Amino acid sequence: MITRRKLIVSLGAGALAAPFRSFSQNQDQVWRVGFLSRRNPLSSDWEVYGAFPQGMSEFGYVEGKNLKIEWRFADGKFERLPGLAAELVKLKVDVIVTTGTDATRAAQKATTIIPIVMGNVGDPVASGFVKSLARPEGNITGLSSVLVDISPKHVEMLLTMVPRLSHVAVLVNPSNSSHPMTLKSIQITAHKTNVRILAVEARTASEIEDAFVTMKHDKTQAVIVVQDAFFQQQRRQIAALATKNWLPSISSRQEYTEAGGLMSYGQNPADNYHRAATFVVKIIKGAKPADLPVEQPTKFELIVNRKTAKALRINIPNSILVQATKLIG
Repeated sequence: MITRRKLIVSLGAGALAAPFRSFSQNQDQVWRVGFLSRRNPLSSDWEVYGAFPQGMSEFGYVEGKNLKIEWRFADGKFERLPGLAAELVKLKVDVIVTTGTDATRAAQKATTIIPIVMGNVGDPVASGFVKSLARPEGNITGLSSVLVDISPKHVEMLLTMVPRLSHVAVLVNPSNSSHPMTLKSIQITAHKTNVRILAVEARTASEIEDAFVTMKHDKTQAVIVVQDAFFQQQRRQIAALATKNWLPSISSRQEYTEAGGLMSYGQNPADNYHRAATFVVKIIKGAKPADLPVEQPTKFELIVNRKTAKALRINIPNSILVQATKLIG
């Protein structure tokens, strides 16, 4: 079991050595920041979330001195998020940092007063969190992971890797409220390229197994794994099943490729949480969320697993190799 003390040490070891900088606020004040995530702390990638306290330390806000982070994890259960969000509101935290659409929605319903900083919401406008990226209005701002926008790129990458591709499965979680938007974006792109899309749902490990049985029965030729906290947790299972069923696969997370998936294309999620610290510091200094435009990532990474490509008997095209940020295996 990872205790909160161990978690803070693992996330902020580097932060404790950071130099303290002077600000105009009362130096004796301890700022309390809530951090709300659906992910299970035992399976989360601490190097991703750890970018947040590291970012805070670079501005002089250090855990144990003038910063206290209230970590709240839902252990992979959506239904726990509202209660955890309510806990943070009851604690009267100064800011709430959220990870993903569902955590943000839970925080939004819990408070319209406490500032909320999104860490990685796919489409905050369509989700109803902000009026527009440039003018959020309300008490929510932060970062968009633009997962909806890069999904067409996943179709494009698969078409490049598998030239005669005509039938693609999309693995979605029916419990994830952002997935219908992502699926729609993929379907629009696929229609333009004459690729047929099969949406396959899964929300448990056994349903993931069943999903691949469905893919095999439907004779799909590749699979797009839509970004989801549960799928991230089960990335090794998904990658292994994709290879076992001779399915080239792509996700938005590098960790999926490292677990054996064929490739991934997306932003480095740690960058978002590092940048989230900038929003929190601005709010602490007096800025209003409504006046802070939502930021989008500007850097994307293409990771390819050569070992998996070899297992699938795929010759990686030069057009993919020259774009690749990193080659594994």
